[in-house]
Formats: sequence, C-alpha cells, structure tokens
Amino acid sequence: MLSVANDITRMQNIPTDLLRTFVTAIDHGSFTRAAGIVGRTPSAVSLQIKRLEETVNAVLFQRDAHNLHLTSEGRTVAQHARRILALNDQIIASLRQPTVAGRVRLGAPHEYTASLLPDFLGKFAQTHPNVMLEVTSDLSKNLLRRQLAGEFDLVVALHEDSSEEGGTSIHNEPLVWVGSEDHSSHTRSPLPLVLAPPPCIYRTRMLRGLNQIDHPCRIVYLSSSYNGISAAVQAGIGITAMAASTIPPGTKSLTEADGLPPLGHLQLRLHRMAGIRSEALSRLEEYIAGSFANSAPPRASVRGGD
Repeated sequence: MLSVANDITRMQNIPTDLLRTFVTAIDHGSFTRAAGIVGRTPSAVSLQIKRLEETVNAVLFQRDAHNLHLTSEGRTVAQHARRILALNDQIIASLRQPTVAGRVRLGAPHEYTASLLPDFLGKFAQTHPNVMLEVTSDLSKNLLRRQLAGEFDLVVALHEDSSEEGGTSIHNEPLVWVGSEDHSSHTRSPLPLVLAPPPCIYRTRMLRGLNQIDHPCRIVYLSSSYNGISAAVQAGIGITAMAASTIPPGTKSLTEADGLPPLGHLQLRLHRMAGIRSEALSRLEEYIAGSFANSAPPRASVRGGD
C-alpha cells in the first residue's frame, strides 16, 4: 500500500488553466491575442506556456517572429487538451445548471445549421437536458425580419456591413469561392454560378465582385438550401461562395490566382428578441458565442488555380 501511495504522490497533474491558455494561443495565433481572451498579460501567457512545457517535458511551439507553429508533441498535447477542457466544462455546466429549463426558438443560416451548429448544440443539449431547442434555417435577412415578427428568441445572422447596428458580434468570417475538387467549373466562360435567391448576402457579394472586374458569368443553378448548393458544386455544375468554416467535403477553395475577385469578410452576430427574459435563452446565447470564439480556425482548404 505504501508503494502505491508513493506512486500517486509522484504523479503530476496538469492545471486546466495552462491547457486553456495553450489552446487559446493555438486558436488565436499569438500570445498577445490569447492574453486578451484569457484575461492575462502577454508575458503571463508566455510564462504559462513555459510552465506547461516544463510539466510535460516537451517543447510545444516552434516560435518565429510572426507565427506560432506546433511541434509534433504540441499537436499531441493540443488534441488531448481539447478533450480535457471539454470534459471539464461539461462537468461544471452539468452541476451548476441542473434546473435550467424552457424552450428557445433559434434561427440560423442554412450553412451553419448543417455544419458547425449541430456540434455546438449537441454539447449544449448534453449539459442542459431540460432545455428544448427549436431550430429553423433561413437566409440571414429573412431570419431577422421573422424575428421582428416574433418568430425567434435568438438569431444567428451574417452581416455584410460591419457598421450595421444590432446584435452582438461573435465571429468574423472569411467569404471564399468554392468549386468542385473533381471538376474545373471555374475555368468556363461565362463563369457558371450556383446561387441562393435574394436576399442572399453571398449572392450580392459574388455578383458585385465579378461585375467590378468585368468577369462574364451566368446563373446556372438556384437553391435556397445549403445541401442543394453543396451538391450542385460537388457535381461540377458551377461555383459558389461560402463562409470559410462551412465548406463541405468534395469541394475546394478558389482564389485570385483562379481569376476570381476577393470576397472579403462577413460578420456573424447574435440577435436576441427585445424584452425576452429567460435563463435558458441566456445560457444558449452565452454558449453559442463562446463556441464560436473557441472554435478551431476555419477548415477551408485553399488552393490556387489548377
């Protein structure tokens, strides 16, 4: 028994605050930006990373003047750290929020309800089993109009103009051109476009950009469904634009090297219905905002013309 006790005493524990700072530095690309997220100074973040490296006895970052690159050991620690932090957060949430209950009507763009939100909302449901979620997909402008009519408690919406008022900014999303991995639709003239009907922000941004460079194009496929647009692009019918984090398998990102204009960024905001007071709504609002803030960088695979 004494030997077992001594073995336990010699075992080291990794503080979760070190892991959280480490993951935040990875996701935001620098110690300085991570410092603002975790509420510490850049020098304190650097010391935390050093403590973590000493604890695991490994160098986690290859540092240069501008970027942070993970070592192979760093990638291993990051993989485990994300799981440890997710379990930590689930334990805390499940014990602190056992009585939160109610119904929340959530509206979100098609591409997010098909890609990122299922994972986010699945984790929320695990820690808030008494909250019923009603999720509806539509174009952002339609969602905001419907919220004004009283249909939604909370709306996730994309905004084209950062100066627009309303909502809380939760994510800045690059907009990219997307084509099939197996076809070369982007080389055809006029350029075949797969679009959603108005008032789609992506549609407006694509047509405006092509018009500015006098690039001939034609609309070959219309769909209001993210899955329908994805299928058409995968089949090589045409190309489209998507938020970088929502690009589906079987597609690739296209760039200016392919003769296409840059599409810039869009701002993702949360809009809460005025006058609504609900603990379940507040929890969901905080959870979605935190999930986007802590999510991994967009999974777009950018490659030039080929």
